[in-house]
Amino acid sequence: MTTSPTDAVVSAGWLVDRLDEVQKDDPSIRLLEVDIDPSNYEHEHIPGASKVDWRTDLQDPTTFDVPSEAAFEELLGALGIRPNSTVVIYGDMMNWFAAHAYWLLTYYGHADVRLLDGGRDFWEERDAPFTTEVPSFTSQSYTVDARKPEIRADRPDVMDALEMETTLVDVRTPEEYRGEILAPPGWNEGVQRGGHIPSAYNIPWNQVVESTGCFKAEDELRAVYEEHDIDGNEDVITYCRIGERSALTWFVLHEILGYEDVRNYYGSWVEWGNTVGAPIEKGKRTSLRN
Repeated sequence: MTTSPTDAVVSAGWLVDRLDEVQKDDPSIRLLEVDIDPSNYEHEHIPGASKVDWRTDLQDPTTFDVPSEAAFEELLGALGIRPNSTVVIYGDMMNWFAAHAYWLLTYYGHADVRLLDGGRDFWEERDAPFTTEVPSFTSQSYTVDARKPEIRADRPDVMDALEMETTLVDVRTPEEYRGEILAPPGWNEGVQRGGHIPSAYNIPWNQVVESTGCFKAEDELRAVYEEHDIDGNEDVITYCRIGERSALTWFVLHEILGYEDVRNYYGSWVEWGNTVGAPIEKGKRTSLRN
């Protein structure tokens, strides 16, 4: 099912016009930076931005699951965020982990989350303001009202999907999808087997962005998925290696295109590829769904 697209994407110009607001100790709007390389923040960041480390803040170090509800509430409260705050998120590498943070806030029911189009790199190319000053905001009380489990898929859901009409979208590189490599160069592999989940389409994440890191126009995005018979009238599960690149694709399908029944497989290939008995395929899928 398709719904109306949201205003979840904000432009660099939109944020430039609100830089004075985001630097105030006012919880109505907060700005978060979430990078693959968290040290980027110390080098420089957008004025008023607070650092979120995906390794320590966006996952439970013991369970490797999302942070507990209590940990999530503590994190957002410490960042000066209230349940009614507008939260704008950006990061490096075309917003991989920024999109993951967006997905997590949405999963925990935060109402108003935005993603900065193009992320950190586009902001820098625009010669927009940076600073080394770390802001300090008054802590707030944050309580999760209601989760949105309908945007998350776990391994049993994917197993069920293999027997149903659910469409699986593997957003990794073609080399990962075909099983030629286990992870992008320079990344910890963390998995024993290469390949992809049977029946999954390979639609790499970078097909949704321009070279600038900004999202392609809506009609171009629709065309990317319609080529694989995905038009918003089916259930879709996205996955990658650890769920961050697939969060970006989830964002495009669910938030930009307004496709309602889209879930992100949180465990992704690190879980599936290490699961005894989980079926895999290698090589290239040669035909579309009939």
